[in-house]
Amino acid sequence: MPTTSFSRLLRSAFRACRKIVSAKQRRHSEVGPPELWEMKRQFQYDFLLKQGLRTTDHLLDIGCGTVRGGIPLISYLDAGGYYGLDTRSSVIEKAREELQEHGLQSKEPVLIAYSSFSELVDMPVFDVIWSFSVLFHMTDEIVSQCFMYVGEKLPAHGRFFANVHIGEERDASWKEFPVVWRSMESYASLAESAGLKMTRLGTLRELGHVSGIDEQDDQIMLAFERLSP
Repeated sequence: MPTTSFSRLLRSAFRACRKIVSAKQRRHSEVGPPELWEMKRQFQYDFLLKQGLRTTDHLLDIGCGTVRGGIPLISYLDAGGYYGLDTRSSVIEKAREELQEHGLQSKEPVLIAYSSFSELVDMPVFDVIWSFSVLFHMTDEIVSQCFMYVGEKLPAHGRFFANVHIGEERDASWKEFPVVWRSMESYASLAESAGLKMTRLGTLRELGHVSGIDEQDDQIMLAFERLSP
């Protein structure tokens, strides 16, 4: 092959690779810094398995985004075991692209774009409910609705895990969402109103999440389960 033709082929291949990388980076940026994508994916998977997630469990991922943590979880769970929710339909479409790239359609994950928890009818109960870096993007009204919904969908043996910002209220935002700091007491109250009890598991850093960003690593992981009768 002539040198000039070979050079054109290389440049074409390089441009194609750049387009693929750029598309993935844009997709990954929908849920946070792209450079932390792999670490946060692995953290979610490792954390839930350490908490006893079984292949036979049904998992609800509230705020699944582009299935950053969902990909290894879908692969691990039996077919039909993963349900993902997100309020952004465009992000759910990107999540489906991610599923296709990983060849996981046969695992029959259910991905739902929703605008209100009241829309989520005919859903099963879930052994595990997971909400990673989501509750602090909910207003007080929406987070209250979220806890009531979790209370309805969590059986006696089930557990709900979520990380939160704890501290004095601040004004902040990320994309179209607020960033909300609440007290531990406020989350305990939300849990109790939904028939749940709360346990503090530790900071994300203590649980293996090391991003080098204190505001992220210092977040608190909470666990919720049904109150004893």
